[in-house]
Amino acid sequence: MALKAFNDDSIYMRRCLELALRGSGFTRPNPMVGAVIVYKDRIIGEGFHQKAGGPHAEVNAINSVSEKSLLKHSTIYVSLEPCSHFGKTPPCADLIIETGIKRVVAGTMDTTFRVAGKGFEKLREAGVNVTTGIMEDECRHLNRRFFTFHEKKRPYIILKWAQSADGFLDYLRKPGDAIETHWITGMTERVLVHRWRAEEGAILAGGATIRADNPGLNVRYWSGNNPVKVIVSKSADISPDARIFKSLPEVLLFTASESAKLPARTYVTDGDELPVKEILRTLYDSGIQSVIIEGGAKIFESFIISDFWDEARIFTGRKPFMAGIKAPVVEGRLTGTHIFTKSDLKIIINEHAQTLTVC
Repeated sequence: MALKAFNDDSIYMRRCLELALRGSGFTRPNPMVGAVIVYKDRIIGEGFHQKAGGPHAEVNAINSVSEKSLLKHSTIYVSLEPCSHFGKTPPCADLIIETGIKRVVAGTMDTTFRVAGKGFEKLREAGVNVTTGIMEDECRHLNRRFFTFHEKKRPYIILKWAQSADGFLDYLRKPGDAIETHWITGMTERVLVHRWRAEEGAILAGGATIRADNPGLNVRYWSGNNPVKVIVSKSADISPDARIFKSLPEVLLFTASESAKLPARTYVTDGDELPVKEILRTLYDSGIQSVIIEGGAKIFESFIISDFWDEARIFTGRKPFMAGIKAPVVEGRLTGTHIFTKSDLKIIINEHAQTLTVC
């Protein structure tokens, strides 16, 4: 049955965004896109891009319309500019023209070089009325990983950590202490973190974190794809039996040790400084659009000082540690907060993050 809605472009675009989110974690390297088809103020078709290589949102929306004769009298709303080129699927702009749809409302332009306004141009040349920029900020934020990758030539970078009530990442550990995580957050937060991991292309941690916590860095508490795992360790002094090596996909290791022999694709780096740009350039060249960084303190500090971070997700627990490894401090725009039983979460956006110069 068709759904009744208000005659307001933003209402339908908001629905496009809701649909697009259903593809979270499954569309990369493609963007998340939602589409809605409206006839006389009624939604008669909906669709979203479900997975890379599959039909685009516009195709799924058009296919969902039972009375195809209504299409030539309808408006299609789509959160991103319809593609104009042949890839794994034919151009969506051509399909829209073929169906006779006379009005297209898009959230934002696809700024990649293969599209970059060409879809809008093709539609207008065919006599289609094109409206753009509806909820543009929201549409760009939805695909911030995609846009950052193509516009700043690097992955979108998320910093994630949990700190004690008095601002420590961990206790000071002594030789012989058990290899385990000192949990600051509760189970609800851990499930949320695993959901976050499933949304990103890679997850990064330092060698000290791997040695102290022996994390798996996977999504065992969530249904989704494991991210590529990245270890940064100058010494590569890590057990080959560590949990991080026990699950797919592969592990990338950045180390200064030329004798490292771990089950990982190894990149030998020069110098004592953490090679932030080299890491980001390698991930970019590998087509990885986003990375969530989960420690440790020196890793966070290097990315923060170099201004290569886009978003920080910080849990603050209820209990103090009194001493230990100090948590980093970031400045930016607070965009979200949430209160859990054992911690508070705040999300901070860096509006001045750096672009990576590609050699």
